[in-house]
Amino acid sequence: MAWTINPAAPVMETAAPPPPRWDTFAGEYALRPGAQPGVLGQRPVLSDGRLGQLLRGQRGDDVVHRLGSVFSLCAHAHQRAAALALAAAQGQTRDTARPPFALWLETARDHLRSMALDWPQRLPEADVAGPDLHWLRGCPLPLFARQAPTDASAALDQLGQLRAWLEDRILGQSIGQWLQACAAPEAFAHWCQAQAERLPPARFLSAWYPLASRLHIPAHGLQVLHQDPMQQKQRLIELAQAMVHQSGFVQHPVWRGQCAENGPWTRLRHSPQQQGVPRSAWWRLSARWLELLALAQVASGASDDPDATGAGGMLSTGALWLAQGQALGWCEMARGLLLHWVQLDASDGVLDYRVLAPTEWNFHPQGALAQAVAALASNDQAPAAMLAAAFDPCVSCTVTT
Repeated sequence: MAWTINPAAPVMETAAPPPPRWDTFAGEYALRPGAQPGVLGQRPVLSDGRLGQLLRGQRGDDVVHRLGSVFSLCAHAHQRAAALALAAAQGQTRDTARPPFALWLETARDHLRSMALDWPQRLPEADVAGPDLHWLRGCPLPLFARQAPTDASAALDQLGQLRAWLEDRILGQSIGQWLQACAAPEAFAHWCQAQAERLPPARFLSAWYPLASRLHIPAHGLQVLHQDPMQQKQRLIELAQAMVHQSGFVQHPVWRGQCAENGPWTRLRHSPQQQGVPRSAWWRLSARWLELLALAQVASGASDDPDATGAGGMLSTGALWLAQGQALGWCEMARGLLLHWVQLDASDGVLDYRVLAPTEWNFHPQGALAQAVAALASNDQAPAAMLAAAFDPCVSCTVTT
């Protein structure tokens, strides 16, 4: 029997716990089963004017490096979006038609890191000794890289090594064969159950499946990117205006009057998607595993010519000049669509800067996650933790009672 979250269902109020310590630079979120709102939290660094103050007067690579330090968990994506925005603001164009192999590689690494380090913490029986990383033996991608590769051929080579490791050590067959046999939700669950003893991510997913497959939440995916360039341009301009002119927008974004989800299940390559259709938490959880395989698979047949392989749209990335010294840069990364907006002064120093990241969409206090958590019983910590894994925050997230 499916369990569908009804946004209109009454939720019993409970006494609010002490607020999270939001005075930290990175911020944090708290999930509150049975309470309204189901999510509390924010990131102070994204408050109005904060990044602009931090970066004011800085130029070029200094801005890119500083943002990599501020957003260290997804540094490669923030640095990419920043470099694109800065170049566009100065009237420069960068070649974004070719497949961004380094972005693919680092996104695959981010997915592996979430599975290896974050998922174990979301289980009720989390091992106090730390996560089991033996399954990663021989993996060509260390969970943490000192520096993202800038050479496309080197990134493509590592993706090829990742594919070989996945096929030889994890799947026992080609990715194409596995996807044909196991990509369907129930088939994937059966595979996870069969592999649970030897493979920790399969064990975690198998443990979550009974609940995740029954917990259905209406999906309203973020629809900013579009296959039609003119429609996409208009939407990006509209979003940039909201980032700049609506106070608090980048911390609690609402798109065209509605909260939106932003994750690997809302990619441009998956569009168009029906809005408001109930989708399971399993659909959201499995999207990360399926994208890891897709990135490794498509890279093996990719070349610098996206039209030759059909691989150019795997992860969308680009920039848009908006006005004198002003531009928007974006990329689809592990957690969803990331956007950077910049306004430069006459000497190309930063005058103002805004970042709109996936976590702020997904952990909105009136968003799909918050509604799902609020509809739980007050002592339902396990499903709340599972939902945290599905929506994958890039900052600390705890479940309160």
